[in-house]
Amino acid sequence: MPATVTAPDPQPTALRPAVPPRTLRPGRRRGRLLAALSVLVACLLLFHRAVPNVFAHLGSLLESLLPWLGLAVPVLAGLALLRRSRVALAAAALPAAAWLHGFGGVLPPDPAAPHDLTVVQHNVSDENPDPAGTARALLAAGPDLVALEEVTPAALDAYATVLGRELPHTALEGTVGLWSRYPVSDVRLVEIRPRAIVADWSRGMRATVHTPRGDVAVYVAHLPSLRLRPTDGFGSTIRDESAAKLGAALAAEPLDRLILIGDLNGTVDDRGLGPVTEQVHTDRSDFAFSWPAAAPVARIDHVMARAATVVRAWSLPRTGSDHLPLAARIRI
Repeated sequence: MPATVTAPDPQPTALRPAVPPRTLRPGRRRGRLLAALSVLVACLLLFHRAVPNVFAHLGSLLESLLPWLGLAVPVLAGLALLRRSRVALAAAALPAAAWLHGFGGVLPPDPAAPHDLTVVQHNVSDENPDPAGTARALLAAGPDLVALEEVTPAALDAYATVLGRELPHTALEGTVGLWSRYPVSDVRLVEIRPRAIVADWSRGMRATVHTPRGDVAVYVAHLPSLRLRPTDGFGSTIRDESAAKLGAALAAEPLDRLILIGDLNGTVDDRGLGPVTEQVHTDRSDFAFSWPAAAPVARIDHVMARAATVVRAWSLPRTGSDHLPLAARIRI
C-alpha cells in the first residue's frame, strides 16, 4: 500500500496566537454597578416605608431627608456618561422617575390663590437675642394667626407688645402661644408630654378661634427634639410618643374645622408623625425647608388643617432663631 502523506500544518500549534476567553470589560462591570445603585435609590424613594425602623430609627432618618435623594440622579447620570455605559444611563432614569412621582408636584404655587386665613408658625428659640425684631418680621407677612414655640417669660412681653398691636387676642400655655386677629375662647392645655420627661413641660395647646367663616379649633404644639447619637442613632422615641398623644387629641376634637400649627420636629414623610398626618394635611407645592435656619434641609415646622385646605406654605426670612418662620394660607 502506498504511504499516506499528510499536508504540513501551515502554522505550528506552538506559534498560533492564543485566543483570550470572552470577558466582561471593566467599563461594563462598572455600568452594572451604577445601574444597581440607581435601582437602589429608586426603591428607597418608592418604598421607604419598607426600611425597618427597629434599628436606630433608620426609616425615620431616611424619610426626614427623602427629597435629597434626588441629588443622586445627576451624580449617577454623570458617572454613566463618564463611563460611556448605556445600561447605567438608562437605569438613572428610574430614580429620576421615582423622585418626580414623589416630589414632582413641588412647583412655584399661585400666590393669588383664594384663601381665608394667613397663618405664621415660628419656633422663636429660647435664646433669641431680638424678640421684638422677630415679632415685627412675622407681622410683615400679614398674618391672621401667629403661633410661637419656645416663648420664655423674659421674652413674652416683647412678643405680646409687638404682636398685640395687630393681633389683640392671645392664648398661652407653657412655652407655646397663639396671637389672633379674631376672638379666642376655650383655651386649654393639650397633654403631649412623654413619660420620660418628668419636669414641668407644657408644649401643647388648643383654642377655638371665631373667624368670619365660622369657628375653628386651633392646636399649637411643640414636639420633643430629635438627636442623632452614636448609641441609639436617630433618637425619635419620645418624639414619636408625643406625636401619638397629639394625634389622639386631634382625632377626639369635636369641631370639624381644625388647624394644627407647630414645630413637630419631623417631616410629613416621617412615619413617626403618622398619628398626626392621618388627621391633618398640608400643602406640598413648596419644599419650604425651615431647619436649620443657616442651611435649611427639612421642613419640620408645619401648618396643617382638617376640613380646610392649606393652599400655600412657604418659609420666611431668617430671624434670631435657629428655625425659619413658616407662613401658610388656608381656605376654609
